Amino acid sequence: MQPKTFRPHRDDVLLAVVSVLAGLLLWSLGVYSTNNRHFFPAWAALVPLLAIGPMELLRRTAPNLTLAVGTVAVIADQFTVGNLGTVLVFTDLMYAAVVYGKPAMARRLPIHTGLITVVVTVVAVAWLRTPQSLMIGVITGIVCFGPALTGATLRNHREAAEAARLHAEQTALLAEMDRTQAVAAERARMARELHDMVANHLSAIAIHSTAALSIDSPATSREALGVIRENSVQGLAEMRRLIGLLREAGAGQEAAPVPSLDGLEALLERARANGAASGLDFVLEDARRSGSPLPAPVELAAYRIVQESLTNALKHAAAGTVLVGVARRDGLLTVAVESPYGDRPGPRAPGSGAGLVGMRERTELLGGRFTAGPSGSVWQVRAELPAEEGEVAR
Repeated sequence: MQPKTFRPHRDDVLLAVVSVLAGLLLWSLGVYSTNNRHFFPAWAALVPLLAIGPMELLRRTAPNLTLAVGTVAVIADQFTVGNLGTVLVFTDLMYAAVVYGKPAMARRLPIHTGLITVVVTVVAVAWLRTPQSLMIGVITGIVCFGPALTGATLRNHREAAEAARLHAEQTALLAEMDRTQAVAAERARMARELHDMVANHLSAIAIHSTAALSIDSPATSREALGVIRENSVQGLAEMRRLIGLLREAGAGQEAAPVPSLDGLEALLERARANGAASGLDFVLEDARRSGSPLPAPVELAAYRIVQESLTNALKHAAAGTVLVGVARRDGLLTVAVESPYGDRPGPRAPGSGAGLVGMRERTELLGGRFTAGPSGSVWQVRAELPAEEGEVAR
């Protein structure tokens, strides 16, 4: 693997070239920032300029280094005849250090440069005792405090815009998840209604057919057959009505395969993409042993429990790692999901608690055990489902 080559931004290259050329032009024309210093010859003003000019190439990638070199160069420039190009480059490096530097530096620099401006002004006035001494403080503020304050303002606006964008994306995601869950809940309610209705009619048919077979009477048989026909017709009508509603609800959607535990990795991949903005990571520990296939209801229930747990983690978990564990041993399939439990910055999506109720119902319908609640610093959801066909509750 080849190391990455450093390539400065083209705007930074342009700034470096223009700054150095402008400084050389000013020096060649004899335009100096001060004319009353004779510690060094006039050409010495080019040394700080040539040292600080190339720092423009690193203003985005190494703001700490560029600010340190720029500070030394602008101080050294004060002992020469002075070059305006050096001062202008320093102001840009101060601005870039706040905009592209670490958050701590962006917070400290405006405060420090503001204090430096005040101290320089007070010292200049106390030492020189002339109205013109105030200009020293004004120039100091323009050179260091002004760029730092401008950079901090721009950075705050950028961070606020980014936070608003992430909040909008997360809100849209949660709204879509709630909409999808509402649709799924309605379809599940209709499916339960269909089950209850069909079971009721079939029970009546079974009872009356048994009566017709056990009682050898033409009148009883005719009455029983009439009841059987009536229940059959009503059951078929109700079933057609509900199936028609289900088809309308799923219009335009292709038939999807029943989810299984083989799709957990894809499920976690989607959760990682959705939870990255909230500081969440998702890890899967699949400790299932090879053996006979799981009963389809058990595999579907386990998948849905993990799916609902991940949804709850995206809504409520604090930043950290969400651990999903699946294991099969001693005739049981164990599903455990642990998510960070604690205060989470920013608004949380409201929850109705229906998710936990649904997971508990799925588990208990199969004859399993379900627990959910805080355990130390994590929120743990744990379900134990029968892994053998004969043990599944019917």
